Amino acid sequence: MSGEQVTVAEEEYLQTIFWLYEAGLPMTGANVARAMQLSPPTVHEMLGRLERDGYIARAADKTISFTDSGREHAEDIVRRHRLIERFLTDVLGIPWDEVHEEAERLEHAMSPVLEARMLAAIGDAENEAEELLHYLKAAGAEPGMTGTLAEKGEDAVVVEAAGGQRVSLTPSVAETVSVAADPSPPPRVALPAQLVLSSDRYGR
Repeated sequence: MSGEQVTVAEEEYLQTIFWLYEAGLPMTGANVARAMQLSPPTVHEMLGRLERDGYIARAADKTISFTDSGREHAEDIVRRHRLIERFLTDVLGIPWDEVHEEAERLEHAMSPVLEARMLAAIGDAENEAEELLHYLKAAGAEPGMTGTLAEKGEDAVVVEAAGGQRVSLTPSVAETVSVAADPSPPPRVALPAQLVLSSDRYGR
């Protein structure tokens, strides 16, 4: 199946599965359902469709893996989304915690020519659900922030920023934040107790 035949719904699922992969979380239907805030039967049906179309494979233990075609499509989708987010923040000046939903609307119609020009002009970027970005900004977490882990408990993870400011996040949200540690810890494989990035249905 060619890239032009991938539906918007399939792209959203491939994107979510790729984010699970990037976060080091188990790629399962249950985690896709949690991340997208959809019912397990709905997710099961779409995963079957992705498998029939040759984008994913499912093992006996219910774990999901990309086919070569599926991984290529997923990487393309995520790259487009991140490029659009950077364009909206860097060029149009939209606050970084408000760009996710706009990128969701635009990413499916982005032409290869525009993508190549944006990639050359802007480069790479991070990506999270917009409601999560609002939460992080309100808590005082900003892109590029440096700090030290001050507390880690069942209810909160507290980071003390370089300027003395303390940022408190729920453990589930803290699991979604990409950090560069010194020294680097072993790879993270544990699943957060609740993988919820938004109270609304994913992407809508």
